[in-house]
Amino acid sequence: MIEVYIDGASAGNPGPSGAGIFINYDGKVEKFSIPLGNMENHAAEFQALIQALEICIKNNYKVVSFRTDSQAVNRAIEKEYVKNKGYAPLLEKALGLSKQLDLFFMKWVPSSENKTADELARAAIRLN
Repeated sequence: MIEVYIDGASAGNPGPSGAGIFINYDGKVEKFSIPLGNMENHAAEFQALIQALEICIKNNYKVVSFRTDSQAVNRAIEKEYVKNKGYAPLLEKALGLSKQLDLFFMKWVPSSENKTADELARAAIRLN
C-alpha cells in the first residue's frame, strides 16, 4: 500500500499558500512542494489533498492510504460534507478523484507525525 502524507499551509489567512506531499512506497520516496497562490489555510489543506490525488492517479497508484493533520479535511472526507459551503467544490473534486482509485483511505495523524509534509508545504509558500 502506498502511504501519502499531505499538508497545506498559508502565510496569513488568506495569504501565500503551499501544498506539501510526501509519498512513501516500497522503500521509495517522492516529495512535492506545490505553490498554490493566495488562499485560506483550509483551502490549502483541500488543495494539498487534490494535488496528491492527481499525482496518484497520474502515476497509476491504485491502493493509497492518505495521512493528514487537518481534522477539517479528514472529517469532510469521512462524512462527505463540509459546513462551510465555500469548500464544497473542493470536497466534491477530492471525492471524485478518490473514486478513481481502487482503495482510498484517509487517517488523521498528529502534526508530529506529519512533519515532512509540513516542511514541504512551508517550502512551497516561499515558491509563490
